[in-house]
Amino acid sequence: MMNIGVIFAGGVGSRMRSKGTPKQFLIVNGKPIIAHTIQVFQDSEDIDAVVVSILEENILLMEKIVKDFHLTKVSKIVAGGKTGQLSIYNGLEAASSLSSSGKDVVLIHDGVRPLIDKSLIRKNIDSVNLNGSAITTSPAKETFLLVGEDHKVEEVVDRKKSYIAKAPQSFFLEDILKVQKDAISKNIIDAIDSSTLMSLYNKRLFVVEGPYENIKITTPDDFYMFKALFDARENAQIFGI
Repeated sequence: MMNIGVIFAGGVGSRMRSKGTPKQFLIVNGKPIIAHTIQVFQDSEDIDAVVVSILEENILLMEKIVKDFHLTKVSKIVAGGKTGQLSIYNGLEAASSLSSSGKDVVLIHDGVRPLIDKSLIRKNIDSVNLNGSAITTSPAKETFLLVGEDHKVEEVVDRKKSYIAKAPQSFFLEDILKVQKDAISKNIIDAIDSSTLMSLYNKRLFVVEGPYENIKITTPDDFYMFKALFDARENAQIFGI
């Protein structure tokens, strides 16, 4: 059985205002953000292969990054689709071509979510093997309100039961691919994430808790936060703090 990371990074970074550079290619400490992300999968002894789904015009650049940073577990780089869901689907199809078993596990992850760790990867794999799914989360720090179109509060959600869905989101490859194919056949092509799509099909979802700092880098604020958190991690390793 294999454990395969599917990293999708099809965004153009319109909210980053980064002068034309897609956010996944912004440099932090001499390395593009997407390379930081893939490096965690590269270093994990639990990961057998990585697939990257990216905008077609960025494939050559991605190939260069893989070579320059010795990301040897990257087995395939494929063109993404016109939506995030379709980009994930293309990555899953590529993962399927590498697959060795019906029980292979796939970890679907944002290319701009680099602050994960090997422990979280292992927890995802263990949860899939035990429960059939793993949705990485962190507990909500503030209270969630469900609000109607007229701005009227419909429900105040109990914070003790509130979690933020993050990534990786992990499944048996054959399960998520089956749902993806059926959804696309019904013109469901823009699900916000894989957990939302699986929920539409009434699949049982189980959570694993990840670190609070597992942020998705979308805005300039996120970028500077990542730099600060990355430096803090580096200092902790160097100085033992």
